Amino acid sequence: MKNSAPTRTSPRKRAVLRASVLGLVAALSVGLAACSTGPSGSSGLSAWSTTADRPYVEPSIKDWNSAHPDDQIKDNYFGTNDFKDKIRTAVSSDQAPTLVYNWGGGTLKSYVKAGLVRDLTSDLSGKTDWTQKIVPSVAQAGVVDGKTYAVPMSATAPVVLYFNKDVLKKAGVEAPQTWDELIASIPKFKAAGVAPISLGGGSKWPYLMWIEYLVDRIGGPEVFQNIVDNKPDAWSDPAVIKAGEMIRQLVDAGGFADGYASVSADTNADLALMVTGRAGMLLQGSWAYSGIKDIDPKFESDGKLGYAAFPAVDGGKGDPKSLAGNPSVYWSISAKATDAQAKKALDYITSDVWNDSYVKTMTDAGNIPPLTDAATKVKGDFATTLSDMVSEAPSFQQSWDLALSPAASAALWTQLDLLFGGTSTPKQFSDNMNKTLGK
Repeated sequence: MKNSAPTRTSPRKRAVLRASVLGLVAALSVGLAACSTGPSGSSGLSAWSTTADRPYVEPSIKDWNSAHPDDQIKDNYFGTNDFKDKIRTAVSSDQAPTLVYNWGGGTLKSYVKAGLVRDLTSDLSGKTDWTQKIVPSVAQAGVVDGKTYAVPMSATAPVVLYFNKDVLKKAGVEAPQTWDELIASIPKFKAAGVAPISLGGGSKWPYLMWIEYLVDRIGGPEVFQNIVDNKPDAWSDPAVIKAGEMIRQLVDAGGFADGYASVSADTNADLALMVTGRAGMLLQGSWAYSGIKDIDPKFESDGKLGYAAFPAVDGGKGDPKSLAGNPSVYWSISAKATDAQAKKALDYITSDVWNDSYVKTMTDAGNIPPLTDAATKVKGDFATTLSDMVSEAPSFQQSWDLALSPAASAALWTQLDLLFGGTSTPKQFSDNMNKTLGK
């Protein structure tokens, strides 16, 4: 799914942090060393982030530096792919940034396994006023084996079902609340001469959204957690097989727009099909909202925009209020930092991240902070509705490409492409993904 921080200024500023930290070299290049003050042997702090999060990280650190002249934080910003390349080497070196930016999930687990980030559990135990601000389901992505190693620092980005109200009215379709209603709407859309659902299959990552939600709705969050925990044959859980069958049901019924396998989500081509009335619905992240006005500035004000949670599955174990998407991006503290540096870094996180100024900068840009009271701070019906969805979600499933190991994630792209394309069966999908467990 889309990556970088959920703060989106273009359709897909989200390359996935793919590097395994095990076996990384400790030496830094001269150019890399120049980017960071590094925690080892230095009284200063350093923080690396991506340019996607710079709009609220930079003013926050500037405020901290103004108030703490003896405890300066040196901030550096990189494009996502550039960051990915640099952190691969830096995180295990003595020049590791004090504040380690990451997406949680598989990357964080790799850091924890290699002993590269600090356990923050006891440090945060006395900061309940701060920790209680965070939506629990979002905070969970920073937890490994029951201990907290990372805390949210960016906007939250759930995936929702968008729809064009004019198209639905033309087709005589109500926004589907169940999977059966979604399937039943397909012939009605076709009879009205429009595609039921737009899908950016050419970018491949949108495939994830469908299987993530279906597995969750059918079997609940435990199914994917078993996969993350590398339990034997976890990919062969009946919920995964059933989800694959339902995807094939949707494809075979003509649910997706013709040529979906070539449509690019990275250029908003999938969004354009829905906005311009050539498709009725689109499953996408909250980041797609900013692209709507680029395509049609009056689409929302004219009353055409609709959005809702992913449909429930009759008989499924999953809670229809559960979400999938990008809970947040996270700060960890380097294990290379001295105790004094770690304390200062924690002070910064718990005093300046999610203070009023930080939140205002985020909400002014139309983004949704992962806070329990976000609905009182965000602006507009869309952000208010989605912030309520986040706060009420019993679980917020992290994008699978982020939660899995780099090797498993790479295999997932291939196997989903085969499944959606009809050249692999649901059982073959599961069998092949089982081979990635533990890798």
